Amino acid sequence: MKRAERLHALTEMLRRRGVHGSSAERLAREFAVSVRTIKRDLAALERSGAPIWSRPGPGGGYGLAVGSSLPPVTLSPAQAVALMAAVAANPDAPYNDLARAGVAKILDVVDPRTRARADELAARVWVDAPAAPSRAVRSALEEALTEQRVVRVRYTAETGTVTTRDVEPVLFAAREGRWFLVGWCRLREAMRWFAVARIDRATALSIACSGHTVAEVGRPPATSRPVGGQDA
Repeated sequence: MKRAERLHALTEMLRRRGVHGSSAERLAREFAVSVRTIKRDLAALERSGAPIWSRPGPGGGYGLAVGSSLPPVTLSPAQAVALMAAVAANPDAPYNDLARAGVAKILDVVDPRTRARADELAARVWVDAPAAPSRAVRSALEEALTEQRVVRVRYTAETGTVTTRDVEPVLFAAREGRWFLVGWCRLREAMRWFAVARIDRATALSIACSGHTVAEVGRPPATSRPVGGQDA
């Protein structure tokens, strides 16, 4: 489990424990890491603004301050199903695992009646989702883009040629039903689009990217836009 994923899971575990909290030893066992690592993670969460409390002595531990969990969320059954369908239909989308966790978190706090109606409606929505690329590959690509580090990929071109390349990731792009990693290819010394499905191995390196920007990729296709874009 990557550190970013562990920090997210650690936050969720503390949220579920509520006022009881949990000892560092128990958390370390849950995540199969050392107590020292867990304490570093807790310190990192606290620095990021998470309302972590600690209680020393026997029976002590760590937890999240009361009121730090999600408040009740007002969604219609159709809105809830729209979220579930969007995530389920795109298993190969970047950060899909985190999206699933986010939808689950939202559904946990909607009112029971809405949740029941949403579950009933969801049974009437089927998706024919393609098989997702390797989780290890996606994790490496996501980590490299998020932390702006070089990623080493083994890539099979449409011609069948296999190459290993170091890429500075700039963005993910969906085009004609396929996901691409767009980045500066150090082998070709140019910006390239790599079909994620054609990457069979990826490793995020410790080398920082040199600063290539989205502007270097050019304008998105006419039918495309950033996911944070607003409707006109």
